[in-house]
Amino acid sequence: MASTLPVLDLALLELPDAEQAQYLAELRETARDVGFFYLVNHGINPQLLKNVQSITRAFFALPDEEKQRVSMIHSPHFRGYNRAGVEYTREQRDQREQFDIGAERAALTLQPDDPAWKQLQGPNLWPQALPQLRPVIHAWQQAMTDVALRLLRAFAKSLSLPPDAFDALYGTHPNEHVKLIRYPGQDAAASQQGVGAHKDSGFLTFLLQDDQPGLQVEVAPDQWIDALPKPGAFVVNIGELLEIATNGYLRATVHRVVSPPAKQQRISIAFFLGAQLDAEVPLYQLPPQLAAEARGPTSDPSNPLLREVGWNYLKGRLRSHRDVAQRYYADTLISVKS
Repeated sequence: MASTLPVLDLALLELPDAEQAQYLAELRETARDVGFFYLVNHGINPQLLKNVQSITRAFFALPDEEKQRVSMIHSPHFRGYNRAGVEYTREQRDQREQFDIGAERAALTLQPDDPAWKQLQGPNLWPQALPQLRPVIHAWQQAMTDVALRLLRAFAKSLSLPPDAFDALYGTHPNEHVKLIRYPGQDAAASQQGVGAHKDSGFLTFLLQDDQPGLQVEVAPDQWIDALPKPGAFVVNIGELLEIATNGYLRATVHRVVSPPAKQQRISIAFFLGAQLDAEVPLYQLPPQLAAEARGPTSDPSNPLLREVGWNYLKGRLRSHRDVAQRYYADTLISVKS
């Protein structure tokens, strides 16, 4: 069993066709066997990385009353701030405070027969006390979207699919998502669940870490390795959307975060590349040799995968953010339970 994550070089994945076959094969095998890796030579300006980390620290340093002005409870679109202990993973409270930002779009006017997931589209909440946050995060979203699409197209090529095979799922209104996260230090006797064991639901997740360890990856049943911080690199993992689209050839891997020790903290910034909410995930036809190696998607019986992107995403939000769910989606909760 490997003791560390593989390192993949985005520049090598974009060499001329005659030179990139070896690196595309490495990408494909890594995604199938581990589902997690470090991405280097991604091309994002190092100053932008510093800026987004700095503004994230500045946000969490705001007085609590300022953060509460942009609390997620004010957003039917699941945008905004949550204190530590508000979000749940596998029925346990996550010991992290966070700020969620999605694609900046106007809210839709729903008709009585519209699906509840249409309510997910809408504007973000932005703290008036930190006006610099919005432009920095917007620049970060744009830069990350470019990198994510480049990598997504490399995945398509590695599977012998057309480079634009996944573009229709991504669409013109993708469900891009940024999460600013702070894990406060915990005493040894307290819960160490920074965030509980889970898979991500979208295409790809990119994580920018500070220098505090805590992220762990389940590379085999009950066998965890540390994804230690690597300067200038992103930790990338496969989401469930790609797992079900490839019949489990690409692996969405379970991971978790262990809280830092008391009097310390961990800051990370996650970017999730998602599909368009009205999309339905098809089963892509892989070449026979690759199709034979696909293991089928794995699903938590208590949280089954759905091919309907909007419903799959909303299901996860309802489970994780119970206060927002009760306030804005009470009718949906009743229908789900029945």
